[in-house]
Amino acid sequence: MDALLLGALAGALFGLFAVAVRYGLSRGVPVELGAAVTSVTGLLVVSAIALVSGAFSEPIGGRDVLVFAAIGAAVPGISQIAFNQAVRLAGAARTAVLIGVAPLLSFVLAAVFLGESISTGLVAGAALIVAAGASLSFERIRPEGFRTIGALLAVLCAGLFAIRDTLIRWASGDATLDPLLRTVVSLAAAALVLVAWSSLTRRARPPVRLRAAIGPFLPAGVCLGAAYLCVIVALDRGRVTIVAPLNATQSLWGVIFAAAFLGKREAIGPRLVGAAVLVVAGGVLIGVSR
Repeated sequence: MDALLLGALAGALFGLFAVAVRYGLSRGVPVELGAAVTSVTGLLVVSAIALVSGAFSEPIGGRDVLVFAAIGAAVPGISQIAFNQAVRLAGAARTAVLIGVAPLLSFVLAAVFLGESISTGLVAGAALIVAAGASLSFERIRPEGFRTIGALLAVLCAGLFAIRDTLIRWASGDATLDPLLRTVVSLAAAALVLVAWSSLTRRARPPVRLRAAIGPFLPAGVCLGAAYLCVIVALDRGRVTIVAPLNATQSLWGVIFAAAFLGKREAIGPRLVGAAVLVVAGGVLIGVSR
């Protein structure tokens, strides 16, 4: 039950996260700098929770630190650049919906590498989610400035997130590190990668003061920290084939939050709403089939 609730909560938080990133980018903050601020903020949020809960007093294994640092450096480290670009070029709502196809790859990876079983309900739910993503290719109403490369980057992120989920579940099997500390380690690695990348690329973008970037991307950082914590704890307690589809409900939440906070800028039409509903229906079907 904990895995179900945490997976669903992660979906809502990641849906809000996409909208928060869109807001930060609309304030003129460069993609790389926004990603760095987001990761550092998320790290501070989770570190504060770990400190208050006493998690830092738990034993810390070197193997676990290395494994979760490697995962974090890639996702949400390097992947955050692609995600921000996807939101910038395709919009928050469409990025959230397209990332909903991640369970398809998650199922394949979990079945092949983790030996997790796949039921008829799980397959049917995955089919609905994939159909939702495919339906967007026929969409007529799109936001101003929409670029197909943004949609492709969103699908790339979906694949990276699926690999992340599988690796986290695999690493959690015999991990002794507290889930809170696993999240801290992952976000710390992501922050190091993104801060370094932002520093290396600062000459290639318009100058923006760090202080001017913190405010616009603070909400995104809080969402990232909370969402990533939910994902790691959920995968510590439940199978990938259960958590990933529930996390994919971010598709509907992304559309809802985009409509509420971004309005007409996202050009939300019937097909996009229908795609988001299909994703949620798939997640519900998978939850019931458990």
